[in-house]
Amino acid sequence: MYMTDQPLFLNAACKVQTKLEPLMLLEELKRIEAKMGRDFTVIRNGPRPIDLDILFYDELSMETEKLTIPHALLHERRFQLGPLCDINTDLMHHRLGRTSGALNRHLTTHNGVPNDIVKVTPLKTRNHTQSSDVEGSVVKTLSPDTQKKTVAMGILNCTPDSFSDGGQHDSVDRAVEHAQELFSSGADIIDIGGQSTRPGATQVGVEAEIERVVPVIKRIRELGIEVPISVDTFYADVAAAALDAGADIVNDVTGGHFDPQMLALVAQRQCPFIIMHMRGNPSTMATMNDYSEYDGDVIRGTRFELAQRVRAALDAGIPRWNIILDPGIGFAKEGVQNFEVLRRLSELTARHIRAASGAAIHPSAGDDNQDSEEGLIDENLATELVNYPVLVGSSRKRFIGHATGRTDAKDRAWGTAATVTAAIQGGAGIVRVHDVAEMVDVARVSDHIYR
Repeated sequence: MYMTDQPLFLNAACKVQTKLEPLMLLEELKRIEAKMGRDFTVIRNGPRPIDLDILFYDELSMETEKLTIPHALLHERRFQLGPLCDINTDLMHHRLGRTSGALNRHLTTHNGVPNDIVKVTPLKTRNHTQSSDVEGSVVKTLSPDTQKKTVAMGILNCTPDSFSDGGQHDSVDRAVEHAQELFSSGADIIDIGGQSTRPGATQVGVEAEIERVVPVIKRIRELGIEVPISVDTFYADVAAAALDAGADIVNDVTGGHFDPQMLALVAQRQCPFIIMHMRGNPSTMATMNDYSEYDGDVIRGTRFELAQRVRAALDAGIPRWNIILDPGIGFAKEGVQNFEVLRRLSELTARHIRAASGAAIHPSAGDDNQDSEEGLIDENLATELVNYPVLVGSSRKRFIGHATGRTDAKDRAWGTAATVTAAIQGGAGIVRVHDVAEMVDVARVSDHIYR
């Protein structure tokens, strides 16, 4: 029934709103398939450029010669159930009397179907030539289950007051020169920011940020450097201007919380979005490191609050495959808490974490809790964080200086190397660093040890 000898393919599930009745919707999907080059005369389940299926239609159950809803083979297809569960694990399959999450788990735990689908986050450069309609090309993919090479993100601060390199790259020429150095040193992504987010930093405003970052991005693209560029900003207008100038990724330290227009912008632009855990703003975050409501567990608090931002992003229309998580090292976390996050980084995207003394225990009842175990926390996350790619930005930060006695941030490369190794051991797919050449070497050796 299934042709297994064919190239790997990408699958995604989308929730859409339509006025079309089911059969009319099916005809529209077939029209789209034909327009995109599908040949309906070849083998039905063989290689094809696109295949669109209706999995659910509200709570409707129907069976005709042309269409069965819910999809007739959904219960045996991991490649459909997996993406569907990224949207909702509680969709009820009324003919089978089970939720989508239960069906997905049943395949692997009872039927022995291998869990061989891999979640992928594509990192690509958009085509930056205005005369072309070509979308660009994928240069990296983040797949937590199978990734073998850590992605290095080089830091380019176009600011006068960043904690480590403020004022060093605050002209276009110096910034572009440093971008070229980062690229030649092995940076897979260049992260450009025009606003310091160090503890106690004041906000400079949209216009100042745009003036700092947009000319740099434009010049980099004019020079033909096609490395993906992320813009480090929490303003939607800055992100929009940067994307228009040639950036590819939005890196928001507030996870879209500061500017209410940010999530809508990212959803509309369909670009990767880095959601960092943070509380308050750079001026207030240092005083907001109390996690007592989570029994003092910084990982538990970070998971819970990150899941809220991820849920908001998904609800705004940002695809799951465009979301990257950042635990926010140094943001609303004091020294020992940062080490705790690194030590337990793998728990950030675990399905459940272990309970601390006195914490609520995850219940164990029924088919939908097959993977529950005694001692797990009943977190009630807004959405699961399993298999989201993770970025860690620990480079040269103050907690490293406290541990090493290095007061000058530029002298913390060796300490940073230890945190990069810990991040890779914990499953990080991206490390954000200042000293690119050195940390690329650290990452390559760590990749051989831990991946």
